[in-house]
Amino acid sequence: MTARTPTQIAQQWLDDFESSLTQRDIARVLSLFGEECYWRDLIAFTWNLKTSEGKDEIQSMLAATLEHVAPSHWQLDGEASEAGGIVEAWFTFETADARGKGLLRLKEGRCWTLLTAMRELKEFPEPLGMQRPKGAEHGANKQRETWLESRQREEAELGYERQPYCVIIGGGQGGIGLAARLRQMDVPTIVIDKNPRAGDAWRNRYKSLCLHDPVWYDHMPYIPFPTNWPVFAPKDKVADWLEMYTRIMELNYWNSTTCESAHFDEASGEWVVEVVRDGKPVTLRPKQLVLATGMSGMPNVPHFPGAETFEGEQQHSSQHPGPDAYRGKKVVVVGANNSAHDICAALWEHDADVTMLQRSSTHVVKSNSLMEEALGPLYSEQAVQNGIDHHKADLIFASIPYRILPDFQRPIFEAIRKRDADYYRRLEAAGFLLDFGDDDSGLFLKYLRRGSGYYIDVGACDLVANGDIKLRSGVGIERINPRSVTLTDGSELPADLIVYATGYGSMNGWAARIISQEVADKVGKCWGMGSDTLKDPGPWEGELRNMWKPTQQQALWFHGGNLHQSRHYSQYLALQLKARLEGIPTPVYGLQEVHHLS
Repeated sequence: MTARTPTQIAQQWLDDFESSLTQRDIARVLSLFGEECYWRDLIAFTWNLKTSEGKDEIQSMLAATLEHVAPSHWQLDGEASEAGGIVEAWFTFETADARGKGLLRLKEGRCWTLLTAMRELKEFPEPLGMQRPKGAEHGANKQRETWLESRQREEAELGYERQPYCVIIGGGQGGIGLAARLRQMDVPTIVIDKNPRAGDAWRNRYKSLCLHDPVWYDHMPYIPFPTNWPVFAPKDKVADWLEMYTRIMELNYWNSTTCESAHFDEASGEWVVEVVRDGKPVTLRPKQLVLATGMSGMPNVPHFPGAETFEGEQQHSSQHPGPDAYRGKKVVVVGANNSAHDICAALWEHDADVTMLQRSSTHVVKSNSLMEEALGPLYSEQAVQNGIDHHKADLIFASIPYRILPDFQRPIFEAIRKRDADYYRRLEAAGFLLDFGDDDSGLFLKYLRRGSGYYIDVGACDLVANGDIKLRSGVGIERINPRSVTLTDGSELPADLIVYATGYGSMNGWAARIISQEVADKVGKCWGMGSDTLKDPGPWEGELRNMWKPTQQQALWFHGGNLHQSRHYSQYLALQLKARLEGIPTPVYGLQEVHHLS
């Protein structure tokens, strides 16, 4: 027999899959899956972000969705490939209401992992490419309205004479990117942000802040960064880009606006959102409310005995202005993750006497090692040259179910551990407490599970290793004195400034503040996936809690994450909102239960 090519193998599987789905023969569909199998669906079948693990879960999902989804037109998209016994193939498909794209992995001819992702609604395609708007209105028209007049009219009317369909609270990169998608989908939307200018959430952070993720990972929707954009963008450059983006993408962005309260009116099926804009109260009544207040939520500020007696300054890292005013001062930074390292390094550069207080272990990885070993295959100039742009990279990363993502990541971080063995030995010799995650799966899993506990090293670790940044590890603060802190081992550190680089709480803290504690408890904890590791308690949930998908509170959504996640998942959130605006049925399969209130 002639050996079949990867494309032929994938084509045969896809043909059998389509035939079985068309005949609604779920038993035959299941025969095409291996004993270990995963189907991750991004709203195409489930109107949810849902991973079905194993044949029983896939059977339940299909039994509930197959009839009304009516999938069809499964076609390979390019040639399939094979590596290590795994055949990979891109494909496109349609449902009753949408078009989608997916990625298939086969082991020994049967499906191991399947990704199905909605890309557009058939009846409401975005005005892109061949669908782009004409712009100019040719011919004679005595009622002609210019583009500028139209924008001015919209800005004057929306929120006053007519209501937005969606209100987004939070105008950082997440809210801005989602609003851009909703704008293109013709969903009337207002973004609310307390700051005077778009981008101020970045401008107002400590002055040395730069992105630790590379440019290829960080593009915004529709307008990628130019090819001369720096690999690691400084915060003020990011801020200016966001301000420009907000104008160019024609967003209805209400700056200098605070949200005082919000509640859902069951009778009318709409939110009542009370805001103050430029000092004047305004009541908004959107059908959908999105909290884009930052994945990290409310600042965690610890309370130590004696804090009220301290005669110096105390700041959370989100309030830290930078190092300029602290030359020659004694500074204690509580924490040992990204912000703590950045702040310590900047203070040292400005001749402050700085001590890092590391209470528990931290995962550290050198920026170059992370770039080359972990991100490079998907997000790098080499990846782009290999035909993997950020759109394709996003889907490849999304196609790996969270259950098995640790298995993909461990070899990468084991290679980094060996590559940088001397570096790690130096840090440990200085007393630094190191880890690679609960199961040695490294940075990305720590981020997904708890959103904290790591530092991408851009230089501070050398200062820790050689003692320029002083280190006290394995201890905490017992009490705060007028000019010092007493540690749990009984020692004392003099201090003029205490910086709490102690992270943030769950996003539903904002739901409690803006809406109510009852609603915050109703939707439960945001972020984490039930891995039963430190700060991510079980049971296993398989997807990030509450992010970019329906919640237990009708018409309330959470949007956030890093630039990569905000860009990618904003598309699915925008499609869910657009479908509801247009009255397309959106039966949600697998609405996540609430196991943790905060």
